[in-house]
Amino acid sequence: MVTTASSRVKSRPETERKRTEILKAAIEIFGAKGSANGTLADIAEQVGMTHAGVLHHFGSKQKLLLEVLAYRDESDVAGLAEKHIPDGPALFLHLVKTALANELRPGIVQVYTVLSSESVTDGHPARGFFEHRYAKLREEVSAAFRELCAQEGVTDTAAISTASASILAVMDGLQLQWLLDPSAVELAEASSFAIRAIVNGVLHPGPPLETYAPRTSAA
Repeated sequence: MVTTASSRVKSRPETERKRTEILKAAIEIFGAKGSANGTLADIAEQVGMTHAGVLHHFGSKQKLLLEVLAYRDESDVAGLAEKHIPDGPALFLHLVKTALANELRPGIVQVYTVLSSESVTDGHPARGFFEHRYAKLREEVSAAFRELCAQEGVTDTAAISTASASILAVMDGLQLQWLLDPSAVELAEASSFAIRAIVNGVLHPGPPLETYAPRTSAA
């Protein structure tokens, strides 16, 4: 059978549809079982394919794992004009909107939480992805802080690096608590509170924590 250019073009939407179906199944499987225990056979069964069929689309479990992470990030910016998170102070509002969106997609949040935790182990295939992702996000949040400080006339920017890492950490930590008990944590509300508190801590730093420590009377 001769494959024409037109037939190849026609096959692409079906290929992309199947790849997306596999990615969504992988999100569910890896989120529930982890990347080590979740198998390609599990994913293949869920989408009605063979193990070989999944390999045909992604080549290996490691490549599928990385594609799952990329798919999650692409989903985050799919509705944005430039397919990229906003620059400047608008980034802080975007982070809150992301938390709000995450309340509607627990499967993606679960797989991200599981894989990011697993990535600290030696030789994990996603370690490089998360190292790069956190470095890039810290850089972008720091840039947003610097622009905001310039707008507000804040010259002491020593806390920006710490504040940027803290925002990412608190968002991930809240996601974990929310996954464990959604009734106990309002993800978007708690994320908004934490981000606002950290931003205000940079713009209007208060007294050090030692100020609030109970005073002991001298012997």
